[in-house]
Amino acid sequence: MRLFYIVIIGLIAFQFTNAQTDNLQIGSGLNLRQPNQGALYDYSDPEAVNIKVNVWGFVKFPGKYIVPEKTSVNDLISYAGGPLENADLEKLRIFRPDKDSTQMVTEFNYNDLLWEKQIKHITLPPSLNAGDYLLVPGLDRMYFREYLTLGLSIVSTLVSIAILIINVTK
Repeated sequence: MRLFYIVIIGLIAFQFTNAQTDNLQIGSGLNLRQPNQGALYDYSDPEAVNIKVNVWGFVKFPGKYIVPEKTSVNDLISYAGGPLENADLEKLRIFRPDKDSTQMVTEFNYNDLLWEKQIKHITLPPSLNAGDYLLVPGLDRMYFREYLTLGLSIVSTLVSIAILIINVTK
């Protein structure tokens, strides 16, 4: 019986030493009934190993996601509400910080998966690891206010130059 307790304590200690990272989670969190504050989205599987990954950039709901370990990049983008209309899907990046304080950035083209009719050679997105950042770049969208501000500044500059020319020629 004593050996049984020593084995259980050893297994628990081993679990704590191997799961020291904050990006791994076994099962769901305890606060399932509380609403999430900020941009933390919990899609965890209560009976699986879950990882914490981040989605930044031009998606509908950027933030930190708790997802099952086998989640693909496609699933993660879907959880994030999909890319915005001005997202650049040709330059998706996965930023992966390593434990030895080095970083790895993997860039891939997602438009090949979506729009190519005949796929000859395609590089699939890498699998997600705990602590990864999915970066979805894009171009800023100009709204009516920005167009109006740009147009008024050009018109006011032209009017000022015209008034200056009129005053100089008199």
